[in-house]
Amino acid sequence: MTFRTESRISIASGAHEVWAYLCDVGRWLEWAPTVLEARVHGDAPLQPGAQVQQRAKGPFGTSRARVQEVTAVEKPRRLAFAGPLGTSAARWGMELEPKHEWQTEAMMWIEVHLAGPMRAIPSRLLESRIQRVSDREMVLIKAAVEADARRPA
Repeated sequence: MTFRTESRISIASGAHEVWAYLCDVGRWLEWAPTVLEARVHGDAPLQPGAQVQQRAKGPFGTSRARVQEVTAVEKPRRLAFAGPLGTSAARWGMELEPKHEWQTEAMMWIEVHLAGPMRAIPSRLLESRIQRVSDREMVLIKAAVEADARRPA
């Protein structure tokens, strides 16, 4: 069983500013609710094959390490990653479409291939939870990028 979610939002900032924020892996904890810290392994550039190492929230106040592989980097339009989601495999990405120098349409997509014990979870239940989380993440990305744009240089 595989499903895909998509979340879209319009950001009042240029694509290059949105791109710079998304590529700043250390700031992911500002918008991703399960991320406690994140960095690119070996401080390598964000490029295909690089590994994003994270400390993620676990159940009951625990945390765990997880790794996502960078699968696509097409500046300033597209980023994609692959890694585990529990016992399942997942891919996710961001796609940016500049509308004006001050507006960007952003889309986050997430694909999950349910495997192992996670197959026991009703897929619609998991899909709706992932959709809610990614919709919230997009709102937080928008707020952060727009706040950065308003800060004096």
